[in-house]
Amino acid sequence: MKKLLFGALMAFGMLSASAQAKVGYINSDELMSVMPEAAKINADLNEYQESLKLQAQTLQVEADKKRDQYYKDSLTLTPSMKEIRRDELIKLYSRLNNYDQEAQDKAQKYAQEKIGPVRTRALDAITAVAKEKGYTYVIDDASSVLLVMPPGDNLLAAVKTKLGIKDPVPGK
Repeated sequence: MKKLLFGALMAFGMLSASAQAKVGYINSDELMSVMPEAAKINADLNEYQESLKLQAQTLQVEADKKRDQYYKDSLTLTPSMKEIRRDELIKLYSRLNNYDQEAQDKAQKYAQEKIGPVRTRALDAITAVAKEKGYTYVIDDASSVLLVMPPGDNLLAAVKTKLGIKDPVPGK
């Protein structure tokens, strides 16, 4: 009987504690996309990815030239020279095949370096707004895995105001 009474008291305590919690939500991806730094970061990322693409194209041209030269010279090369050049070609094409993954890794690392300070600034603003408005929990709509949660308020407008971001006028 004591266990049942204790369990009921604990459940009642949890319900009353959760009733005091104020829950809000925000889409951090949407917030960061409208921050002033977003356009510059996107331009920088596109430029960086374009430079990686050009490097890949240069590497491809180099590999193709060496391959063509190998075929052209193969009749006059000694067997040992053929083997050396063939090994060079294999290494070059192997590097070319691995370049796509390497370029993706470089682009992702570059993006994280650029986005990190913006994400920190957004999180600081979200935290400040939550504190000012008395929110105990704020859930990120962009990455939330919760399927059932208590109703909350969308803080996007308040955080935009905090950051000094004005919504665009419709029709412009």
